[in-house]
Amino acid sequence: MQLLFVIDPLDSLKAYKDTSISMMRAAQARGHAVHVCEVASLGWRDGAVGAETLHIVLAGDDGDWYRPQEKARRALASFDAVLMRKDPPFDLEYVTSTWLLSAAERGGARVFNAPAAIRDHNEKLAIAEFPQFVAPTLVAREPGALHGFIDEQRDVILKRLDSMGGENIFRVRADDPNRNAIVEIMLQGGTRSIMAQRFIPEIKDGDKRILLIDGEPVPYSLARIPKPGESRGNLAAGGRGVAQPLSARDREIALALGPRLAARGLLLVGLDVIGDYLTEVNVTSPTCFREIQDQSGFDVAGMFVDALIKGLA
Repeated sequence: MQLLFVIDPLDSLKAYKDTSISMMRAAQARGHAVHVCEVASLGWRDGAVGAETLHIVLAGDDGDWYRPQEKARRALASFDAVLMRKDPPFDLEYVTSTWLLSAAERGGARVFNAPAAIRDHNEKLAIAEFPQFVAPTLVAREPGALHGFIDEQRDVILKRLDSMGGENIFRVRADDPNRNAIVEIMLQGGTRSIMAQRFIPEIKDGDKRILLIDGEPVPYSLARIPKPGESRGNLAAGGRGVAQPLSARDREIALALGPRLAARGLLLVGLDVIGDYLTEVNVTSPTCFREIQDQSGFDVAGMFVDALIKGLA
């Protein structure tokens, strides 16, 4: 089969850890052809969505991890599957790319994750659908509501709804002398909604990334453990990743969410769980394949590609 990956520029990817590259390698090992394109090349003309694509052959983990083959402008519908792997930020250009991918679907393309499902699932706010698994949480842009929540919970995390990698996340206690300034900066004069969530002390044991592939949980999570003095476990913020078997609570959350999310066209989802609580539902370009594979020996990328090909049958 011919697979097209919509990704960030090839030279920006890190071959030794990038999840998209793990997917590509697993696909190539199963005899499938790998093609790539960037979001900037997506376009619609004469009734079809196409892109400037590059056929590549995967190599090692060093700087020469791929060998370029032929280039061509092709309709997305000419590929057996299109995999949307562009990293956030989830800005207007990202939304535009999902509109184009939806148009490609109407023209016969098979796109994963489904672009409509990506649009419908804000990675922070998606937890609102599953309140039984969520710590006390508020989403608002009115300062009084946020200050009232901080007074009630005493120790909270504030985060913007469109950030990733631990950006724009603050821990604020009720007696924090910088509390007013932090709230003002986050709200930007009441023009932005933010999420406030009761601080979960179990973050010290890691912010666990649980992967769902076609609704089924990978048996290992990656606990991203904050560095000393930090309250963010994100790898991009210096956290240390430790693969570990799913706990009973992890499996409970995963099995409750998995079938519902898969039914919406979300082939790959990354749940974030701290302690017993669901904190995010990641659907844009979930990661951590390589870290889990390297530490546990479980072939996450193989499971993903097998599920993809099964879904295309």
